[in-house]
Amino acid sequence: MIKTTIPFGPQHPVLPEPLHLKLVMEDEKIVEAIPAIGYVHRGLEKLAEVKDFHQNVFLVERICGICSVQHAMAYVQGIETMMNIEIPDRAKYLRVIWAELHRIHSHLLWLGLFADAFGFEALFMQCWRDREKVMDIMEATSGARVVVSVNVVGGTKRDISSEHLAEIIRVVDQVKEDMKNMENAFLNDYTVKHRTVGVGHLTKEQAYSLGAVGPMARASGVAQDLRTLGYAAYNDLCFDMVVETAGDCWARTAVRLKEVYECVRLIKAAIDKLPKGDFAVPVKGNPTGEVISRVEQPRGEVLYYIKGNGTKNLDRLRVRTPTFANIPTLLVMLPGSQLADVPVLLLTIDPCISCTER
Repeated sequence: MIKTTIPFGPQHPVLPEPLHLKLVMEDEKIVEAIPAIGYVHRGLEKLAEVKDFHQNVFLVERICGICSVQHAMAYVQGIETMMNIEIPDRAKYLRVIWAELHRIHSHLLWLGLFADAFGFEALFMQCWRDREKVMDIMEATSGARVVVSVNVVGGTKRDISSEHLAEIIRVVDQVKEDMKNMENAFLNDYTVKHRTVGVGHLTKEQAYSLGAVGPMARASGVAQDLRTLGYAAYNDLCFDMVVETAGDCWARTAVRLKEVYECVRLIKAAIDKLPKGDFAVPVKGNPTGEVISRVEQPRGEVLYYIKGNGTKNLDRLRVRTPTFANIPTLLVMLPGSQLADVPVLLLTIDPCISCTER
């Protein structure tokens, strides 16, 4: 049979992510996938050597807007470790609240785009309607809807009032009820299952050996979530990991959907246990030494390597994002799939190319 190589991307039919793939086809069947990385060039890691370590908080937040809170959290936790700064307990809980709001916002965005990928427009609009509610509460508590800029070295930039805490509980409870109404469509609808069950299968052994992270790994049975390490206030909130074993597109959908429920529970638990007191401490001196800081983003583990030299400028800032870790799984999942499944399958790794190509 004659093999044909066709380009897929960098303009994606569903999401604005410039990922370019060369697909080697036999008729409608994919036999090989070759990714092309490097379409976006921003130079943020080099810029981090020019800005001082306080300014870099705003820089790393712009690696990716959808998970900006977690980018900033990983960075400031690394700097705080280097400078032996112990932040107030209230700041730890506030970081969890904003981080889990961001995770809900990210998962709802993905679920909506996923529904749109196989033509379920009504489901897409319902997911994004609830996402707007979460973004409204982030704007009310931080002044911004996406890049909220609340984490700083030494704690958080601002507090959350009791009125806003009550509003957060109201909003997340509403989102939870709406998700229960949509869950049946995502997990049990015949058409959705036809497009997702058995598509893009990734075994537990493959996920582990390829270094998959986040929902990609957990959907294949790899119980790995950095929130179990207990950073920020997660150690006090009895976090329950969501794991599926099927390893296909359906399982990855189920993990992200069920994680929304866990995010709601974590937010309400953090608000219930939120201690009184300061939300930041003064920061004196400059970072020196080197450290690795890791947190769990909506897409999986993000790793920060930070090297300081005792001045206000860093020697090195290196970031490994979850999309970079998950791209190798595409080379295993795509061969054997049909061309029509590519947009759906590609979307299940939740790609963020602006994260990957800093």
